Amino acid sequence: MATESTTDFTLDTAAALAAAEDEGAIEGKSPWYLAWRRLRRNYVALAFLLLFFVIVAACLCAPLYKDHIAHTGPNTGHLGETFTRDGKQVAVVSKGGFGQNGEFHAGGIPVGPQFWHAGGKYVLGADNQGRDVAVRLLYGGLNSLAVGIGSAIICTFFAMLFALLAGYYGGKTDWIISRFFDLIWAFPVLLLAIALGTALSINGFHHFGINIKSGSLWIPTLVISYVLIPYVGRPLRGQILSLREKEFIEAATSQGASSWRVMLSELLPNIASTVLVFFTLIIANNILTEAGLSFLGAGVQPPSASWGTMIADGQSRIATAPWLAIIPGIMIVLTVLSLNVFGDGLRDALDPRAKVRMEH
Repeated sequence: MATESTTDFTLDTAAALAAAEDEGAIEGKSPWYLAWRRLRRNYVALAFLLLFFVIVAACLCAPLYKDHIAHTGPNTGHLGETFTRDGKQVAVVSKGGFGQNGEFHAGGIPVGPQFWHAGGKYVLGADNQGRDVAVRLLYGGLNSLAVGIGSAIICTFFAMLFALLAGYYGGKTDWIISRFFDLIWAFPVLLLAIALGTALSINGFHHFGINIKSGSLWIPTLVISYVLIPYVGRPLRGQILSLREKEFIEAATSQGASSWRVMLSELLPNIASTVLVFFTLIIANNILTEAGLSFLGAGVQPPSASWGTMIADGQSRIATAPWLAIIPGIMIVLTVLSLNVFGDGLRDALDPRAKVRMEH
């Protein structure tokens, strides 16, 4: 018993000394360094971040794939055409009729995934208009990512700006901005986005010197960023209201710092970690929202491709050509999942309490 107690004491002492040495090694380091130190230990979050970068890189290579492998555009139909597979001519979309053995074949069924048996053509099959699904998948990913990331940038910027103004000034400014948040918050997000997207997709937006044509990617980008502003702005406003009462804000004000200097130099750095986490998670949410809007016809407009429009095009063929809806659905799941998992890891890394959880 004495030997076991001595051994346990020795192990506990060694662990305590190692922890003390670790604390001394990171003493004086910036919070961002400590956050990166915690994040790089989270291999799951980094693996999903790598998955997101792979998806983005693949979509960015869409023009190269179109020109050098598939040799067809995302909106180019090939009805009535054939391609060569293993030395045989195969119809892109079946014409139907009776075969050589007297068997009847239904017409209008697009060819399935060929993988690499057709020299790079129709790797993931064709849709009901004879368009290459793989090419449309990559170009659709470009549009979905552009809308998701673009709307996240706009949404986060304006939410942060409104939160700074409302939280710092308070009074009437806070009341007006809070009522603006409440006005948007009162509507279900998807219903409001559908209403705005449908209205703008018909006539576009031509007000205040801004001219956006119908069918432009700017329409779903601006609609999604607008309807999600309060979901980012309200939590940031609450955090700024708390920070406004801190001593360092009073010290900066007493030294003659202007309001904008206090907001940009004192408040903004203290909410930067929260903004970064919100930005990562809001990209995933916006990509999912764009897919829903495009599926319902209020987002990216045909013939432009997006993962949502591809699912909408494939739903009518779900029994005979399920890959038309399943493949873009898988891409949405992987993209959203990778961003959400990385966002959770980033939140844990930036949370000071995460250090205690990791060391114990």
